[in-house]
Amino acid sequence: MEGHAAIAFGLTLFAGLATGLGSLVVFIARRPNMTLLSFGLGFSSGVMVYVSLVELLPSAQELMSTEMGEGPGGWIATACFFGGIAVSALIDKLVPEPENPHEAVSLADMMRVREEEGKSTPAQPPANNSALARVGLLSAIAIAVHNFPEGMATFASSLADTSLGFSIAIAVAIHNIPEGIAVAVPVYFATRSRRRAFIQSFATGLAEPIGALLVYLVLMPWINDLVIGAMLAAVGGIMVFISFDELLPTAREYGKGHTAIIGVVLGMAVMAVSLLMI
Repeated sequence: MEGHAAIAFGLTLFAGLATGLGSLVVFIARRPNMTLLSFGLGFSSGVMVYVSLVELLPSAQELMSTEMGEGPGGWIATACFFGGIAVSALIDKLVPEPENPHEAVSLADMMRVREEEGKSTPAQPPANNSALARVGLLSAIAIAVHNFPEGMATFASSLADTSLGFSIAIAVAIHNIPEGIAVAVPVYFATRSRRRAFIQSFATGLAEPIGALLVYLVLMPWINDLVIGAMLAAVGGIMVFISFDELLPTAREYGKGHTAIIGVVLGMAVMAVSLLMI
């Protein structure tokens, strides 16, 4: 179990620190590739939805039915699934709308602000620098809050099945990249400091391994098939909510035509093939 826990923690750390990749946009590009961003978000969403409904929920129902009987186990697993959705929705609700990364200023708006800044003279710095800095700071806090349960979810899934956890970690990492962009871009535009933008964005991902550490320290002594089943079902609910509430709307906002949907379908296909090959 200790070896599995170390691997699970490593996968969670990888997924969380992917926010740092998003922050690299302030070093390598003036304007993010919105089409690629849309496709990546759609792909991640497809992976998450498919694995949640085809793998996580059925596995949870099987584990809990073995422990409690087919009828009660199936009902409790389903309740845990929707409980995961409810917890994610509650966290989303508790974050004030202006600071919520799901409702915040879009990257396209930030880029337009940057272009306007480029027309400013040194003697007349942009008046909205402090506002952009606030957007970056509050987005970092809000994203860290959202990343905490994601870390718990990735760790729990990896603990139950390393190959499944790897797939989930990849999906979470993909959707963490634009979250890193959402923090780094306004901080850089406000401060002109690439280093500060990178560090602040990178730090938000640390909430995920902290969530994993909480699971390890609090739940590990009581880990059994029943607990793992409940966590898998809740993880499925969390990922479905993230996909429908965050990933798909954002992918449609930045994409053109059916870019996001193509990403969703390919994400599902890749996940389906990978599960069949395991």
